[in-house]
Order: sequence, then C-alpha cells, then structure tokens
Amino acid sequence: MSQKSENAVGIFDIKNFDSGIDITEVAEDTYQCTSFANVTAFDTAKGLVLVDTGLSKLSQQLATALREHTDSPVHTAIYTHGHTDHAFGLDEFLIEGQEPPNVIAHEAMAGRFDRYARTEEYNKIINGRQLSADPAAAEYHSLWEDGMFCWPDYPPTTWYSDDITITVGDTTFEIHHARGETDDHTWLYCPDRDVLCSGDLVTAAAPNAGNPQKVQRYPWDWADALREMAALNAGTLLPGHGEPIVNDPEKTEHRLLRYAEYLDTIVDQTIERLNDGAPPHVDIVREIDLPDPEESWLQSEYDCGEFIARNVIRYYGGWWTGRPSELKPAGRGAVAEEIADLAGDAETLAERAEALIDEGDERLACHLADYALEADPENEAVQTAVANVYEARAEATEDMMSANIFASSVKYANEGRPFR
Repeated sequence: MSQKSENAVGIFDIKNFDSGIDITEVAEDTYQCTSFANVTAFDTAKGLVLVDTGLSKLSQQLATALREHTDSPVHTAIYTHGHTDHAFGLDEFLIEGQEPPNVIAHEAMAGRFDRYARTEEYNKIINGRQLSADPAAAEYHSLWEDGMFCWPDYPPTTWYSDDITITVGDTTFEIHHARGETDDHTWLYCPDRDVLCSGDLVTAAAPNAGNPQKVQRYPWDWADALREMAALNAGTLLPGHGEPIVNDPEKTEHRLLRYAEYLDTIVDQTIERLNDGAPPHVDIVREIDLPDPEESWLQSEYDCGEFIARNVIRYYGGWWTGRPSELKPAGRGAVAEEIADLAGDAETLAERAEALIDEGDERLACHLADYALEADPENEAVQTAVANVYEARAEATEDMMSANIFASSVKYANEGRPFR
C-alpha cells in the first residue's frame, strides 16, 4: 500500500447493483416484488393496493414484471416511509387512463419531504458517501436520479395519525404507525389474506437503527412494534428488503421477536450505562456487550450495533460527548498542529498511524491519521499514508456504512481534504 488508492470502495458498491427482480404470489392475488427495495401488490375487486413503490430508477422494471400477473389499475398506494427507495416510483405502476390513486402515509412524512427539499445537496453527498463510497456526488451510482430528495410526484392524499383501517373491494387493511428507522413508518396487516407487510422494520440484515449520517432512529419503539406484529401470529411476512416468509407463522414470529430482542439488548445496556454516573458518552459503547447473532438475517451488513448504541445516547444524552474539552473545543486544525509539533511533525504521526494498522490497532491508527492530515493537508507523504490507513480500515470493516465512509476518507485524503 505504498501508493495512493484512487478507487477504494466499501463492501457494497451500489453502482454495480444487480437489478434482478422476482415476483412471488405469496397468497391468492397477492404478489411480492422483490428487488433492491420490495413492493407488495394486493389485487382486489376495486384494483391494486400497493405497499411501497420501489426506487424510481427500478420502478419501470418492477411494474413490467408485475403486469405479467395482473392488469388491474392502482386503487391505493401505501408508503411505509418516505425514503427514496419506497415512495418515489408510483408513476410506472399506473395504467393509461386510470383515476389517480389514493396515497396513504403517516402524517410525519410531510416533515420528511420538507427536510429533503431543504437539505437536498447535503443528502446527495451523504448518500453518495454511504451507498457508493464516493463523497463527491450521488450520481456515482447507477440508481441515482434527479429529484430523489424532495416531495415525490405522487405525494400522499390521505394522512393518518396512529392507526387507520381501510377496505378496498372486499379486502381489509389494518394500517399502523410505529417509529423505527424513521419517525413516519407504517406497517400493515391484511387479515383476509394473513399477510403482514413490515416495511423496513424488518429487512435482510441487522436493523438500520444507528446510521451515523442521518436523523434520529427509535430502536425502543421499533422493538415494541415488532412485538405487536408478532402477536398477530401472521403466516406471511413481507419485509421492506429481502426475501418473504410465506405461510410459516412460527418462522415469522421468530424473525420478529429476534429482531426485537436484538434491539432491546442494545437499548437496555446503553441506558443502564447512562444511568451509571453519566460517564463520558464516547466511552459507553466500549462497555456494552453487543449482540453476536448466528442468524444470517441479523448480521451487521449495513448498520451495526455500535451505531445503534450511539443513537440511543444521542436521544437520551444530547450531543456532548461528556469530555470537558469538547464542550467548547478549540478548532480541530489547531489541536492537530499542536499534537504534530509534540510528535515532531505530521509525517511522524502519519507513519505511526500506518504502523498501528500493521499492529492491528485500527481505531487508534485512524485518530493519528486524522490529526496528521488536519495538521498538514498539503503534504503528499501524509496524504498517501492517511489514504493507506483508511483503505485498510475499509477493507477490514464488515458493515457497509462504515466501510463506505472509511473508503470515502481515502478519497478525501488523496485530495488533501482534512477531516475537520
């Protein structure tokens, strides 16, 4: 690793995403469209009820595949939450000449779309960094499309607060609100077909309840919603991402309760540590016995347990780390220059960071790498060493978020852009 890495990416590179689509009839006239983000279609006597509408860039493929099974117009669309891979693809599912569908969502979704519009450029950058290891622009990946961070073309027409039950044709849908990955999340149960649609309250990996670049998550409410869903004893579970569980109540219940247990374990331990003398928050995660599940669908492939703990701390404990110097801190550049002077120079710090990587202490190595780049960002030897440190950190990281953020740091280092 003696030369700069120009193309380092994390473990999940969305620009190479395989857009294969599976359509499964999970119950009579009920279709799960499995792709990057899933869509469920209930064919009723009055038309289709869609649960989510997929990512806009893939919705045409999803709709085309679904239309091999039904030509019914879309009567109602239900957005489980306002993320761009769930609420922005409705247009492609509509048939020519049909009436505009009813669109149902939780009332908090309006605030989400307003935030998207206000912070559009910020969202482009953080999603490019998170999903494709490229901090420059979200356009890096093939699923990017303009207008992903704003109000969708088909905004909700029916807003609800806590719960709402609707009947379309002869089919009933029990719609519920739950804070989880988002504050605007919806899950629903169709008792007539014994089908439970969880949205992103259930996916194919550990819950996305920590995300370091995004707004607050609610893992305690999330766990409550999972237990509420488990109590239904539903046979079929349709997650927001990943494969369905079809006609297997025991497997459905197990999946829901294990997700809840995973979240409870982290939340309870984090709050216990907060209550134990209000220690510096940055150290709490070191004292938590994070879950190490065996199930493939509970692995930290996207988010990770450490980030979930930090999200709990943020909610209950505020933004301050608990370290006095960081209450009203000096500028990072000034601190970095002082540390570099004490060490001799920035290159010495960078060389020590590389040595720590070789010794297996990746966390400490990154601290020294940051200070080195912040103290002397135009020094090419420092840039190269720091890029090497973060390339190694990215390669050694299992969860996608961390790996892609570390890989983005390689690009920053090569550009001489300090992490202030």
